[in-house]
Amino acid sequence: MTSTAPGATRAAVLRYRVHAQQLDAAPATSADPAAPTVLDAGVQDTGPDGALWALALRGADVRAGEPPEALVLAWTLRGAPHAYRRDELAAVEAAARPWSARDAAQRLFDAARPLRAAGIDPRDALATAARTMRDVVTAPMPKGAVSTALTSRLPEPYLRWCRTCGATHVYEQTFRLAALHGGLELVPGTSPPVLRRVTGWPPDAVGRTDAPGPGGRHDLVRTALHLLGPSTPRLVAAYLDAPVADVTARWPHDVHEVDVAGEPRSVLTADADALATARDVPPAPVRLLGPYDLFLQARDRELLVPDAARRAALWPALGRPGAVLRDGDVVGTWRPRARGARLALEVDPWTPWDAATRRAVATEHERLAEFRGKQPA
Repeated sequence: MTSTAPGATRAAVLRYRVHAQQLDAAPATSADPAAPTVLDAGVQDTGPDGALWALALRGADVRAGEPPEALVLAWTLRGAPHAYRRDELAAVEAAARPWSARDAAQRLFDAARPLRAAGIDPRDALATAARTMRDVVTAPMPKGAVSTALTSRLPEPYLRWCRTCGATHVYEQTFRLAALHGGLELVPGTSPPVLRRVTGWPPDAVGRTDAPGPGGRHDLVRTALHLLGPSTPRLVAAYLDAPVADVTARWPHDVHEVDVAGEPRSVLTADADALATARDVPPAPVRLLGPYDLFLQARDRELLVPDAARRAALWPALGRPGAVLRDGDVVGTWRPRARGARLALEVDPWTPWDAATRRAVATEHERLAEFRGKQPA
């Protein structure tokens, strides 16, 4: 059963998320790059700063272009590359398996239709693609070479004509989502991506797509509730790109209900006190969030940025900027401008910044430049 918790203001929710995601951590406070809690959910590695900058913002002492051995990259949520703790990758793979045929079909997007027309369960398709990829990738291989090899081995329902490439190849989401189920990781810093086998990957895990049991450190619903809560099955499903019915079926029982702007939401019971007291914690520091930082991945964008025009500026269809975060509130956007050994910052304040905010942004600019091995311009 659920119990009732008091309502939570927008400011309290955002402060809670800042703290849960450790965005209030002091710079370089942890020598362990695997320490940040957000690695439980995976840290998206998209863009020039990507996962390592997200970890640096949460206190990890890391630098651009210097991927730690303790971390590993894999295609997971929404087919995007994410960083995880290397010693937990087998558990991550199990947690990332589809929950149902419907869930697998939604993850595969347009690839699901020809598979189902051919009588192939999307889960079986992922398993077949995973085993085939494992056979193909015996040494590090660029994505294009792996795709070519797969295309020659898989039957027609797995393939599509790509107008952009002018060639037939495996559907993109099938390719990406099958890789980890085949025990394959991404080589950091490679573009186009290079895939390689994960050392010591259990042979009996290759091609397994049976649904994981609920619970555990990497349970997708629980990590979303903890890091992006309070939330609802609809919002979590949108974040995970999963069917709402599957998320609802796996909704935890140890939750409190809380009212957020007139909408009933859930928060994990273990997090209820942190949410209730979030309004009393000291103001969170200014941070320059990358475009795909987990804080910006929450699907309640109207809560994050109430103004519609500003939401459009922060989440355009192409070319997302980063966000200037002050005490949990987005107060502007930023874009890096690299000029040789110097890094400039193009900022767009949404309201006039006071002197303290301008100084804090300048300090974060210096921090970003140092992270990239450059001088601030």
